[in-house]
Amino acid sequence: MPHVSVVLPTYNEGGHIVDLLQAIQSALPGDTEIIVVDDDSPDGTWRLVQGYAAQHVGVRLLRRVGRRGLTSAFNEGIALARGDIICWMDCDFSMPPEMLPALVSATEYTDIAIGSRYVPGGADVGHPLLARLFSRAINLLAGVLLGFYVRDYTSGFIAARRQVLESIALRGDYGEYFIDLMARAGRLGFSVTEVPYKCIPRRSGESKTGTDVLGYLRRGSKYVATVLRLRFGAWQPQAAGAASTRSKHDSCQ
Repeated sequence: MPHVSVVLPTYNEGGHIVDLLQAIQSALPGDTEIIVVDDDSPDGTWRLVQGYAAQHVGVRLLRRVGRRGLTSAFNEGIALARGDIICWMDCDFSMPPEMLPALVSATEYTDIAIGSRYVPGGADVGHPLLARLFSRAINLLAGVLLGFYVRDYTSGFIAARRQVLESIALRGDYGEYFIDLMARAGRLGFSVTEVPYKCIPRRSGESKTGTDVLGYLRRGSKYVATVLRLRFGAWQPQAAGAASTRSKHDSCQ
């Protein structure tokens, strides 16, 4: 297995973060590192990771103080990653860690492997009906306007070769970053393979995507705007390497 880096952005995931770290290390034994990028979680997620890292080789913590954001957390984690293959996933067990080896193995013949709910063998049983309908609508719009070479434009479950992420800086506020990444990767000629997986209910805590119609509309409007920009706006490739500089309050271990 190639050297793999797994980037985990966390905010108030203390209820299951240690279990997740154990599960990832069991799924990907050997030359693998896990980078937890925590936005100074009030529930002390970073303390749990710090304690775990002190006793387990291959786990690193970046505690960000004074700033938050999913996409910026990914970019900073990617900047720290040393792996030939870089993965990331949600931290609530809705994306099974045991799927990571299949994604990593797929990068032997493709540039990007994503866990997909919308190819044969995949399913989404982890979200309520309203959330699933919103997701389906966004993915249908993305497919029609950007191409159906990707079925799950909002996956967020990925293993990618390092050169992909060196060529493309993630951008966006929340989950729309993944639509942007998939569209630009296709335009740059990177190959994408979808590996089916079953999205299951999160183990604990509350979804940050939204829990009601207003929340879904707020998030969904940004997804739609991203699709329209990618389809009708002027497009220029954007190189990676623009991750934010850590403040003096950050710690990376």
